[in-house]
Amino acid sequence: MSHTQKIGQIGEDLGCTFLKKRGFQIVERNYWKPWGEIDIVAKKGNDLRFVEVKTVIRDSSPVSREAKAGGSDDDYEPEDNLHPWKRKRLRRVIETYLLDKDFDDEIDWQVDALSVYIDKEGTLLKIETLEDLIL
Repeated sequence: MSHTQKIGQIGEDLGCTFLKKRGFQIVERNYWKPWGEIDIVAKKGNDLRFVEVKTVIRDSSPVSREAKAGGSDDDYEPEDNLHPWKRKRLRRVIETYLLDKDFDDEIDWQVDALSVYIDKEGTLLKIETLEDLIL
């Protein structure tokens, strides 16, 4: 497993814990098809969430975005990695998932993103959510 994959795994684990604390059941992780992957599928009642997790490493000391302007390459926000081609792939794999799992018409679903910030030791600094993304 590469360093990037390990960071992603830590972020997904923390994301699952975050969702469980909010009453969601984790239905599936890393649903993969050649045309895309869903990081987390979570459910609460009739509410189904397809969750994309983006994780970055930051210093444990809080620094404002303005103070970082012109800083290192790691100054981007995790959600900046939700490029148009990534959203297109995600849309296709969600369509496949819904057909594959044969959910009834009464299920409400949406796409969310979790931006997970960890320090160099893998300790959670914060999680930010973006809900009901348009793909």
